[in-house]
Amino acid sequence: MQSSLPMVPQQHAPDAGSAGSYAASTVELGDLKRILVRRRFWIFGTVTLLTLVALLYGLFTPALYSSAAEILIDPQDLQVVTNDVNPSRISPDGGITQVESQVSVVQSTGVLMRAIAATNLTQDPEFNGQGLLSRLLGSASAEGDRSAQTLDALRRRLAVKRADKVLVLDVIVTAKSADKAALLANAIAQAYLVDQASARAKMAKDASESITARLDEQRKRVQQAENAVEAYKSANNMVMAAGNLVSDQELTEINTQLAAAQSRTAALKAQVDQMRRQSGTADATSEAMRSAVISSLRAQEATLVDQVSQLGTELGPRHPSLIAAQQQLRDTRQLIARELGRIATATETDYERALANQQALEAKVAGMKSKSLDTDQASVRLRELQRDLEALRSVYSNYLQRAQETREQINVDSTNARIISNAMPALKKSWPPLPLLLIGAIFGGLGLGTGLALIAEYVSPTVLSSAQMQSAIEAPVLGVVPVKSGTGRRWWPLGGERAAASSQKADAVVGFALRRMFSSGQRPPDWPLVPSILVTSSPGEGAQRSRVARLLANAAASRGSRVLFIDANGGGSQKDPQPGILDVLRGEYAFEAVSHYATGSNVALLGRGRSKAVFQEAHGVYFAQQMLAQASRSFELVVIDGGALADNLNASPLVAMADEIVLVATLNTTPMRDVTTTSQAVSVMGRLPTGALLVDEAA
Repeated sequence: MQSSLPMVPQQHAPDAGSAGSYAASTVELGDLKRILVRRRFWIFGTVTLLTLVALLYGLFTPALYSSAAEILIDPQDLQVVTNDVNPSRISPDGGITQVESQVSVVQSTGVLMRAIAATNLTQDPEFNGQGLLSRLLGSASAEGDRSAQTLDALRRRLAVKRADKVLVLDVIVTAKSADKAALLANAIAQAYLVDQASARAKMAKDASESITARLDEQRKRVQQAENAVEAYKSANNMVMAAGNLVSDQELTEINTQLAAAQSRTAALKAQVDQMRRQSGTADATSEAMRSAVISSLRAQEATLVDQVSQLGTELGPRHPSLIAAQQQLRDTRQLIARELGRIATATETDYERALANQQALEAKVAGMKSKSLDTDQASVRLRELQRDLEALRSVYSNYLQRAQETREQINVDSTNARIISNAMPALKKSWPPLPLLLIGAIFGGLGLGTGLALIAEYVSPTVLSSAQMQSAIEAPVLGVVPVKSGTGRRWWPLGGERAAASSQKADAVVGFALRRMFSSGQRPPDWPLVPSILVTSSPGEGAQRSRVARLLANAAASRGSRVLFIDANGGGSQKDPQPGILDVLRGEYAFEAVSHYATGSNVALLGRGRSKAVFQEAHGVYFAQQMLAQASRSFELVVIDGGALADNLNASPLVAMADEIVLVATLNTTPMRDVTTTSQAVSVMGRLPTGALLVDEAA
């Protein structure tokens, strides 16, 4: 049978752009509350079991008592002598590391064996492993085995702790007797102090013996080095004076003399050069200016010049007195010239003598330098021998001093540690701590139960959130409908019965869902088929599915729309069912003949009908098209309760013709596998879900 009516435009899953807007299928933090509430019996059962086990353990376990002795350890040891064998240096961390290492020392075999010997602990059945059962079996251990067993048992009962940022060690021992625990804690603390003193005395003794054994060898090495130095100086004719070579001292003195001679020669040469520039006269030289004879003659010359000038004015040029005065002036000037000549001659003579002296000193220095080079080559080896000698002397001196110091430290205890608090018998048992065990059991049970609940949820996941549902069906969640309902004068569109109305929140959610479904504009304006919604769910969600379908019909009717409500899932249990949708799909009835309005409402009801015969799917699609085309003249919306499509194949024609296919699931109740099964059933029928409505039982 061919259909002359147009096919409903198929709606597919969102494209990549819209699908990317949906959240990933992951468990969010808010979903944990739903998981824990739903699986609370796992948590309560685990808490009860662990609490019962802890209670039984605390009641039947023998009591143990703990006592603690406190030891103060100062990382800066007592400075009894200088250069102690155990130098007292504090590490950059304030000695915390040094004190922390003493925790291991307290638990060492040496310290514990001292405490065992002091308390005769090998004879105690609690620690030596010779209990009642061993005595009854007649198994006696050897003395060595008994000591090892006692040591092992004591270590299990011993705890050495250090509080943060303090230098105090707590030695804690646990035993069945409070007095015994205090006795052992004090014995271990005392054994630690004795062990430290003994260890330091042994270290000082070993160091002293080792240093003393090396003294004779060091003394011989010093003598050999001194003999080598003296023999080398004698072989190379190296005479020492005041710690230096005599040849070096002579070279230093001659160098000083040569420097002075060079300075004098330079000064005299400057004077000679000056006189030579003045044509051999020394009239303007510093020697002439400093000469007393020249000064006297200059004074006489000046007097005679005045006298000649005066006589020439008074007596005339031929007067005998004038002539005599002029002759005296000429004689005086000749004396000055002769004196200047003598000064120039003396200066040149001094220069020549200074130059000769300089040359002689230079020749002597050159000779001594040549000799000094040979001596310097020998001095290199001599200085090396002297350095070796000084090093050996220093080492020998240190060895001798340290031998005396370490010998004195053998009998001196420099350990800066003391017991600041002796252990006292405990007044309360330390084990088993029943309150702590119960608290731990409760919180541990909560944690373990929570983990088991989450594991159970992981093994059998349920719908937890809108994002998870969207990711599973690849379609948007249209809303979350609360379960709790209030009161009001509203009707349910089935059987004409009035029921309690849903809450205002549920009405609002369903109303927004209707608006979202038909606001996309995908239906053409002249489409001949009435808008239709098919509601489906998993088999276990029948009640919630029916409620959501009725809410959709009720929401549309409350806004003045005429609604056809088709219950394709009900009526199967009646012995003589009335004609319904199955009869319409077989073409046996028109839907107007089998539908009826609910009393006092604008909702027409159409039941499931009779399933006495099987119809072909193509025929069913044809009659479904006719029904929706005819319904468009009388109704604005068709709401179909399609049931569980995985079990209701008769609803396949309705699935093919419905505009919207809405899946209903209950938060934290509907398994995800049921959602997948229902979605696959819709896919098998040629469609994909277009949306989902979630039911929240906790709202």
